[in-house]
Amino acid sequence: MLLYLRLLKESFFFAMNALTNNKLRTFLSLLGVTIGIFSIIAVLAAVDSLEHKIKADMSTVDKNTMYLKRFSFAPVDIPRWKMDNFPNVTFDEYQYLKDNVVTAQHMAFQLFTKSETMRYDDKSATGLNVVPVSYEFLDIQALKLAQGRFYNESESNSGTDVVVLGYDVAQTLFGDANALEKKVKMYGKRFTVIGVLEKQGASSFGPSNDTSVFIPVNALRKMYGDNNDFMTPIILIKPQPGADPEEAKAEITQKLRNYRGIKAGQDTNFMIDILSGFTDLIDQIIGMMKAVGWIIAGFSILVGGFGIANIMFVSVKERTSIIGIQKSLGAKSRFILMQFLFEAVILSLFGGAIGILMVWGIAALATKLLDFEFILGFGNIMLGTSLSIVIGLISGILPAISAARLDPVEAIRTGM
Repeated sequence: MLLYLRLLKESFFFAMNALTNNKLRTFLSLLGVTIGIFSIIAVLAAVDSLEHKIKADMSTVDKNTMYLKRFSFAPVDIPRWKMDNFPNVTFDEYQYLKDNVVTAQHMAFQLFTKSETMRYDDKSATGLNVVPVSYEFLDIQALKLAQGRFYNESESNSGTDVVVLGYDVAQTLFGDANALEKKVKMYGKRFTVIGVLEKQGASSFGPSNDTSVFIPVNALRKMYGDNNDFMTPIILIKPQPGADPEEAKAEITQKLRNYRGIKAGQDTNFMIDILSGFTDLIDQIIGMMKAVGWIIAGFSILVGGFGIANIMFVSVKERTSIIGIQKSLGAKSRFILMQFLFEAVILSLFGGAIGILMVWGIAALATKLLDFEFILGFGNIMLGTSLSIVIGLISGILPAISAARLDPVEAIRTGM
């Protein structure tokens, strides 16, 4: 054990000597390893951060949640022109399905509409994402409230002029003051603030709740009716716990076909998307991104491996006489082999460590500058370290073997 510790110590000093004796050569040789490790760890860290953010954003919604509308979020075989002619879902259909679909636990009616400006005294918040939705939305998407409450069934059905503000909206209009019961102006009328959401941060899907405002869907329907180009209705459906989402989808499809009078053999004129299908698509995209990252980094790692091998061959040549003396004094071939292998691994670890530190620095800076948390996980750090060791072993094996096979007499003579 002491022999290998001494061997490791000597290899470390030889590696440091290689680093300091010819700085430019060493820098150029290690650059490939540094760039390779930086590339793969940066890509994996970015993808992991994106995946973490997406899962955090989707954690508030059941993955079996369904979206009933006239168009599809995902690619479909139906031509675009045909979907454009599908009728919008209606509030009456929402009420019918809510009363008749047994596999559904909750349903909500929502309108997608254009952004608006909200005012309070001399302050205004512009470009707000207005979410007109029925009261069941809170049961489908778990919104977290910092102040107040969400509107109830009575307020939702009657279209009471109440509003729940996103965190940034409340900060813009009221700062740190209490926003509850304040009167804000939007759509030319006054809404009473009854709740403020907790801060969410940037969202992976569309506008963040921080810049959103929630109002009863019937408040907007009372003002503008149901047939407006700037409003697109959608029905959100949360199946019963344990229910098969495909079974629920089939029941909803059949019930709505019957309600619309669509006969057997005629095409369905609405679309139902299940959130789990969207998450599967995201997983596939993330897997492809990781694969592309490995391919890109692989070229840099290959170049880095040649760089380490170059250093080691030069090191063997420069220390030929020392190797001869070591072997003449009784050093075994495996001792020489391990010495150079350790040295190659240490050099590779230097390059890998620089690459990992670069990723850490850029991730920390990006997290501060952007409203997004970049994560450099322990697993990725260990992956980078392991890759560096593997690169060192593969790159150093041939130079180490050539050093171990040197004849001591010839080595001393050649060195002299």
